[in-house]
Amino acid sequence: MNVFELTRALVDIESISDNETRVGAYLESYLAGIAGASGGHVERMDVEGGRFNVLASWGVPLVTLSTHMDTVPPFFPSCEDADHIWGRGACDAKGIIASMVGAAEKLLAAGATNFGLLFVVGEERNSAGAIAASRSPRGSRYLINGEPTENKQVLASKGVLRCEVIASGRLAHSAYPAWGDSAIDKLLDALEKLRRVELPADALLGPSTMNIGTITGGRAPNVIADSAKAEILVRLVGDPAPIRQSFAAAVGDRAELKEILMIPAIEFHPVDGIPATVVAYTTDVPMFAGAWGEPLLLGPGSIHVAHTAEERIAKRDLLQAVDLYADAVRRLVLMC
Repeated sequence: MNVFELTRALVDIESISDNETRVGAYLESYLAGIAGASGGHVERMDVEGGRFNVLASWGVPLVTLSTHMDTVPPFFPSCEDADHIWGRGACDAKGIIASMVGAAEKLLAAGATNFGLLFVVGEERNSAGAIAASRSPRGSRYLINGEPTENKQVLASKGVLRCEVIASGRLAHSAYPAWGDSAIDKLLDALEKLRRVELPADALLGPSTMNIGTITGGRAPNVIADSAKAEILVRLVGDPAPIRQSFAAAVGDRAELKEILMIPAIEFHPVDGIPATVVAYTTDVPMFAGAWGEPLLLGPGSIHVAHTAEERIAKRDLLQAVDLYADAVRRLVLMC
């Protein structure tokens, strides 16, 4: 398949987080065909509950190209026009997978070795695949992680602090509210305080931001709610400790504040000759914990259409990424 065909084939396999098995099996089989003809090796790396990462390597993988197989919901299949491929995962990150595979084929055609492809599960939810991979390094000195960066290398990316705010109350008939204790009222009060917390800023990454992503609770319009919950995500630009303290003070005894996930902000060492940018999103890179080498972040596509109903990737960007990845691998292998 060419890069466009592979992108569409991958997009058309639904792989929302926790449901990556089919796309993983497809990639395992596809890469086994390439490896079998070029002296490579393909393996499944177990993660959890039957989920697995896929690693293909040629020699000792001194440089590893890596991105994720999972997507956000909802799934919708691919289509294309003269300039773009559309569909869930087109730019985040199945087009990136296709470009990395294309780069591997280009490298192999030129006789290159000592590189690998690592495709992981769970990036969109909890980085389970990257965490598992960090426990099974293969000697890689550099990790080129793929996310939609418009084919620019990233100098820094924000981190994440994900929390739940959980309120409890007492059921009662809504005609007699004094007999109950509304968990929803408590949650709303806590969220109002949280929205007033002043968040830090960084000279390179800019301001931290907070998103109240979900709110759930209650049983019926005529029942005083006994439970309510909100999920919150903060984009970190530095030390999370002051935010933790401010959030705890804001919530007080109105509700329980539960930390779910923390991924730190990260800065990258630039590579000469590639345009650079800074991004506000978070990646798997911190969860690899350096086990697969010094990280770089680079990939085709725009983050502004990822996770949307308009998700797409420009065909010219896919082809450019093939050359960028292949050239980066060559240069980095020589530096090892």
